[in-house]
Amino acid sequence: MRAGAGPEFCRRPRGVLRGAALTLVFAGVLGTAAATGALPRGEQAHEPVPASAATGDVAGRDAAGRDAASRDTVDRAALARAAAEAMADGKSGKKAAEDFVSRSGDRWGAVYDKQEYAEFEQALGGSYTGVGLSARRAARDRVEISRVTPGGPAERAGLRPGDRITAVDGRPVDALSVSEIVSLLRGDGVPGSTVALGVQRGGDAWTRSLRRARLAVDPVTVRRLDDRTVLIRVTAFTKGTGERVREAVRSAPARAGVLLDLRGNSGGLLAEARTAASAFLDGGLVATYDVDGRQHAVYAERGGDTTRPLVALIDGGTMSAAELLTGALKDRGRAVTVGSRTFGKGSVQMPSTLPDGSVAELTVGHYRTPSGHAVDGQGIIPDLVAGDEGGGGGGDRAQERARTVLSGLGGGS
Repeated sequence: MRAGAGPEFCRRPRGVLRGAALTLVFAGVLGTAAATGALPRGEQAHEPVPASAATGDVAGRDAAGRDAASRDTVDRAALARAAAEAMADGKSGKKAAEDFVSRSGDRWGAVYDKQEYAEFEQALGGSYTGVGLSARRAARDRVEISRVTPGGPAERAGLRPGDRITAVDGRPVDALSVSEIVSLLRGDGVPGSTVALGVQRGGDAWTRSLRRARLAVDPVTVRRLDDRTVLIRVTAFTKGTGERVREAVRSAPARAGVLLDLRGNSGGLLAEARTAASAFLDGGLVATYDVDGRQHAVYAERGGDTTRPLVALIDGGTMSAAELLTGALKDRGRAVTVGSRTFGKGSVQMPSTLPDGSVAELTVGHYRTPSGHAVDGQGIIPDLVAGDEGGGGGGDRAQERARTVLSGLGGGS
């Protein structure tokens, strides 16, 4: 399941097209990362997770939930018919599916061919072929680089966050969907192949030829800021991320507080976000989500550290699975949140295999935090608003405010 990118909920909802194992995806700007070589869609790996304590049915559904679920979901059966009819006429089933999704208004829907989807799944495992950048649509006619992978082709070429992408291999991108841009950046997915990227920074414009490379992602970094403060930064919820967070908490000094930095985290596997939540919670509700008119719930595992002081850093780049984790810690009173409002990606995507083998990821519902807050389009407002300059490095204002808060909770210096 993906919550921004990741497989996790493993319940096969009714109406799933043939060949589609349930992998709910709360994908954020995943496609973007997987293809560009940045956040491997943590936003996800599709391995079915047996429905167990991690998921369960929740009785009832309020009117707001019904409205949200119907707002941008796609008729999957109609999509399959459109693809099949196109193939019967000798046309591309994938192209017909892309046109269908584009007309549907599903802003997070995307269609991938077999190779693209295989790369996407591999990215969820922590490695991918790309140029080492993530992109986002900053405006209707503007696409920007949102993150650059340290040591990757994009960084070596001097590209940086905020640069505008104007073209890929000479093709203007302003009118293209994010998934189309991602597909162009990924190309054939072969390490060593090149892609020409048109870039604009302020009044300067130029073209860079980038050589795609096989890149590995380490989504979790742990630093001791002082004897009583541990910084755990999570940039994506790929495979193994949740256990890495749990181990970092277990190995922290007994009286140390934790700064959990989720800034710029565009999501990942829901299962991994749930495991990360379990590091700080002793069971209980993490989130609810709806699929095809039914509500389900995700619960934390028992045995987490519920007493260690905890502050979560968030910003406008905190998306999807990262928002799900933030909402759980905030609503359960487990963490104080510091930073700026999160992105607001709370819709649920599910993959459906089409007759030609391509895969469509379509919005099937929306998730809510334990208190019932709908994240989609709203985001999560932090308990304490602080500067939202990028996370990760030491010394930024938001991190310093967070350390001050942590010290007041009994952790930190």
